[in-house]
Amino acid sequence: MELIFIAVLIITAIASYFGRRIKVAQTLSVIAALVSFVCVSDIAIKVSNDGSYSPFKFIYVDSLGAIIMLIIATVGLAAIIYSIAYLGTELKKKIIDTKQIRLYFALVNLFLAAMYLAVSSSSPIFTWVCVEATTLSTALLISYYNKPSAMEAAWKYLIINSIGLLLGFFGTLLYFTVSQTVAAGEFITWQSLIANASSLNPVMTKVAFIFVLVGYGTKAGLAPMHTWIPDAHSKAPSPVSALLSGVLLNVAMYVIIRFKTVTDIIVGPDFASRLLVIFGAMSVVFAAIIIVNQLHYKRMMAYSSVENMGIIALGFGFGGIATVAAISHMIYHALIKSSLFFSSGNLMLKYSTGHIKLVKGVLKAAPVTGVLLLTSVLAITGMPPFGIFFSEFFTFTGGISQYPVVVVIVVVAIAILFIGFMRNTGSMLFGDKPSDIKTGEKNLWLIVPPAVMVLLALVLSFYMPPFIQTLIHNAAGQI
Repeated sequence: MELIFIAVLIITAIASYFGRRIKVAQTLSVIAALVSFVCVSDIAIKVSNDGSYSPFKFIYVDSLGAIIMLIIATVGLAAIIYSIAYLGTELKKKIIDTKQIRLYFALVNLFLAAMYLAVSSSSPIFTWVCVEATTLSTALLISYYNKPSAMEAAWKYLIINSIGLLLGFFGTLLYFTVSQTVAAGEFITWQSLIANASSLNPVMTKVAFIFVLVGYGTKAGLAPMHTWIPDAHSKAPSPVSALLSGVLLNVAMYVIIRFKTVTDIIVGPDFASRLLVIFGAMSVVFAAIIIVNQLHYKRMMAYSSVENMGIIALGFGFGGIATVAAISHMIYHALIKSSLFFSSGNLMLKYSTGHIKLVKGVLKAAPVTGVLLLTSVLAITGMPPFGIFFSEFFTFTGGISQYPVVVVIVVVAIAILFIGFMRNTGSMLFGDKPSDIKTGEKNLWLIVPPAVMVLLALVLSFYMPPFIQTLIHNAAGQI
């Protein structure tokens, strides 16, 4: 019964596209997002109490899946609310028309439905289908403004991710072909892969995991497969960037961890863990180098996503307490990064440019947005008292004994990244605003979503609801 919200999202998408009034699309989208949030919260509480949620054979939600679904629901609701004000402002400026707004809400609702299905599916194949569906829906959202640069970014995103997911699909089939359950004609699920792990060939399993890691790692934004991220984020509408960075990357990482659990049973934890550590460290170092010299603030935030997914990969690779930290980092990163992209949307509406050197005096021109931007930057770079500081600290604590050199390199890279972030952000926040930029922020709904995300991240840094604590610790134990 709780999964009815997915049908609500799909119906809302259809109604938004074929309806004639944008208010209907907006209202239905908010209702669908609220229904999704309530239903997902109910599912998460059931999983925390019972260990899993499986109303029928094709659906299975464990603790990690419940956490990812909560992230989708929270950021999705905030993005829908922010989108109404954001697109409404663009409509007034005649940047877009009403047909584009209806298409936008149709695609976003399909995007959310696909991510929910990817996380809740009990079948690795159907999970792949749903992740591929997110590629199709978001490619249209990236090309939303129909500019040549946006079309180029969308095609780049579509080609790179499709090739990556093709590799991921091949890796999935390798897991199936060496499993005796295929010969028996059984329906392959995540649980049956684990139960029949003894029938899997260790060498083929290693090859399969490499394909899965590279394939889904492309979608997760791990370097060097991350090349679609900066272009896609800089051209997509800002609320879509929030969903791509805060939610979609976590969905892809979830699939990788699913396969890691199976692989660890067959060949031991060292193989998959070392690969995650290598790709995680590469992601952090590469992002730090690029951010220092970045000229576009949305691209800067995009590379920050590469860095944070690298930290999450390191946490899962290190294991132990670092696994708990990695799951917590997924939550904090989703909230803070969505706030950052909402704030970047406000800057885009105010200054009509994404270039850092053309944005000056934000604290004077848009003081609330400026404060939110500064707070979010401090949080995403790991400054206390925000939870990212603690999740990074425990990630490195968990890995220092096994990979001391890697930890030192990553910490230095994070310090460089902090310097680059603060230098670029500082140049935007301070100084005199351009004379043609009006002072003030008139639309409250452009402020509330990023403010709520920052506040929620701060609250969760000090107090995590008991059922979420249970989910985190159960998920870490299962991994």
